[in-house]
Amino acid sequence: MSIIKEIVATWRSPRAALRRQLQAGQREDRALVYLMLACFLIFVAQWPRLMRESLMSDAVPLEALLGAALFGWMFLAPLFFYGIAAFSHLFARMMGGAGTFYGARLALFWTLLVVSPAILGFGLLAGFLGAGAITNLIASVLTVAFAAIWLLSLAEAEKSGRV
Repeated sequence: MSIIKEIVATWRSPRAALRRQLQAGQREDRALVYLMLACFLIFVAQWPRLMRESLMSDAVPLEALLGAALFGWMFLAPLFFYGIAAFSHLFARMMGGAGTFYGARLALFWTLLVVSPAILGFGLLAGFLGAGAITNLIASVLTVAFAAIWLLSLAEAEKSGRV
């Protein structure tokens, strides 16, 4: 199945989608590509908001904002997400999970990639509307969607000792 079809299928059934990912075997390169692609898409999603912030105040130039966002999303965020994935696996293990560190990483990295198209849309909206109640509401819905997909995927990864 193509990655776009798999992303759409994940929104309908996260557990089944992650099960298919796990059945493909342990591939660290694939998990890393998912993470880096998700971080890049989230970085791109920041552009409209950063452009708006740059135009609204002359304090910080757009290039500095983009450089900081690039550094944060492409260099720091992956390290942070590796730590979150490890912590989530250790927590799941304390709760009786039987998965692996790889399964927990794949669950988080795949979820980030799955929600990144929605984050792109949100970034465009935030660039047009700026901060406000509508933007906060959509951010909240997006956060709940991310948490739901991640927890369902993590539950599937920790269900058994596969991979």
